[in-house]
Amino acid sequence: MSTIQIPVSVLNLAPIREGQEPKDAIESMVDLARATDQLGYARYWIAEHHNTPTLVSSATSILIKHTLEHTEKIRVGSGGIMLPNHTPLVVAEQFGTMATMYPDRLDLGLGRAPGTDMLTASALRRSQSDTVQSFPEDVKSLLTYFGSEEVQGHVKAYPGVGTNIPLYILGSSPDSAILAAKLGLPYVFASHFAPRYMEEAISIYRERFQPSAYLDAPYVMICLNVIAAESDAEARVESTTMQQFFLNVVRGSQSLLSPPVEDMDQIWSPREKEVALSMSSVTLQGGKASIRKQLTDFQDKYNVDEIMAVSYIYDPRKQIRSYEILKEVVDGK
Repeated sequence: MSTIQIPVSVLNLAPIREGQEPKDAIESMVDLARATDQLGYARYWIAEHHNTPTLVSSATSILIKHTLEHTEKIRVGSGGIMLPNHTPLVVAEQFGTMATMYPDRLDLGLGRAPGTDMLTASALRRSQSDTVQSFPEDVKSLLTYFGSEEVQGHVKAYPGVGTNIPLYILGSSPDSAILAAKLGLPYVFASHFAPRYMEEAISIYRERFQPSAYLDAPYVMICLNVIAAESDAEARVESTTMQQFFLNVVRGSQSLLSPPVEDMDQIWSPREKEVALSMSSVTLQGGKASIRKQLTDFQDKYNVDEIMAVSYIYDPRKQIRSYEILKEVVDGK
């Protein structure tokens, strides 16, 4: 059976499942990291969200450190650090410290959104000026802080200098694609919740890419949803957890990650269904044969360099199995 030659990685928003406390959610996050480490996944990224009682991913760098402690080979990073909330120097010091403790295992994905509402962004203390607009300069500052001694200014990140932590530009619009291309950095598109501009953003990034000291050629990673199970029918049932997750987003409600249900049409309105399904339209779903066909079709069309999978599955064992099936597909098993 032919392989689909592509690295696969994991994104985790660290949701709290119904029946869990926050500590349980952190333990589930680590369990999944250990499992995907053993399965041979390339990287394990943790998101940043604030004032969200259904997720535990607010102190992202602490969760990354905790995950590095409990894994062996997998690269661990941020998907992403939202730079409007942080000064580049603090980010450089935190990641420089982790890179010193865990050499060659750290990634830094960077986003320009605050990852929260405006009131919360204000409470995060960086929104006195419009820091979203300073994103390109903030990225350049981080590249400098992690660079060699020769490129440093008066203010340096200790530890951090010379660590050369790989930076990735995250985005859900063509703007981020333009910046990633201009700086010659890898580009990660958020198709897992905002797929609308995926095709356009990939095209812009590839057309405008300028080789840099960090990257010779464009490198596109696509974040998408994966619900893999023993059969198409089982995956359909498990996918209702993901559908409830997106319904939460549409409604602005605060329900924990919920068990599967028999019939989503008993829960959402036609309009809510339309919006939620459009947000999750880039999803690989089904048994192994269906996942293989969908991934092959996706790669035939987009030929991306890496897939980063998000899997909203209620049962942690079934979530691990979903990642196992995806890896088997990629490995041709």
